[in-house]
Formats: sequence, structure tokens, C-alpha cells
Amino acid sequence: METSLARDLMSDEEWAFFERFILSVRAPNGRKPTNHRLVLDGIFWTARTGAPWRDLPEEFGKWSSDYRQFRRWTLAGLWEGTMDALNQSGAVPDALQMIDSTVIRAHHQAAGAKGGLRDRVLAAQEVALRPRSTSASMQPACP
Repeated sequence: METSLARDLMSDEEWAFFERFILSVRAPNGRKPTNHRLVLDGIFWTARTGAPWRDLPEEFGKWSSDYRQFRRWTLAGLWEGTMDALNQSGAVPDALQMIDSTVIRAHHQAAGAKGGLRDRVLAAQEVALRPRSTSASMQPACP
């Protein structure tokens, strides 16, 4: 059974919301526009699944093209503009937050066991230096 990605693609209403932002940041360089809706769907698929860009399904086009467009839109401020518009529209709850790894910091105690790295290294060295053979008092009974 073949699985279709169509069920995960954005609706016409969702596309209408994003389209105005995309067209406003589009560089007028004379190049034929790509299918921005499909590129945006690919970006959302990558964000939703957490998969690497190289694992983007072929239905969304070349992964490198989608990534380049994502970077262009990021540098142009597209994502900040859409988030501001979503917040002002009231379409999303106030409790909705976006978290990425650039703002997450672990407490220093989350780095490992009590005592930190130095104590773990010393404990490992102590175990490694223990004698591994039997002592002289444990000679076999048979001559």
C-alpha cells in the first residue's frame, strides 16, 4: 500500500495566509518562481518530523533546494513576520510557544553523575588499576 503525503499538506486557507509573506520577501531577480507552496510543505514536513534535510521525500523536490529556500526565508525574516501575524490574529492560543535548541540550556548538574567528570574519570582509573590475577595465597590444590 502506497502512502501519500497529501494528507499532511497544508490547506488552501493555510496557504493563503503564508503566500502573502512569501511573495513579500521574494527577490525580483527575474528567475521563474518555484512552487513555493510545495517548498513550504517540505519545510513543514522537515520541521514536523525532525528528519534531516537529506531525508526529505522526493515529492517535495530536491532537499537542497528546499533547504536553500528555507535559509533565504530565514535571513529575510519571513518566520518572524508570520509568527507576529499569527500572534496578532488570535488564530493561535496564547499558550502556544515555539522552542528550538538555540534557547535550551541544561543546568550544569545535568551533565552527569554527582561529582562531575573528574570524579568519574578517577573512579574509572581506580577500576582499571585493580589487580586482575589471583593472589599468591590462592594457589591451586593440585601439584
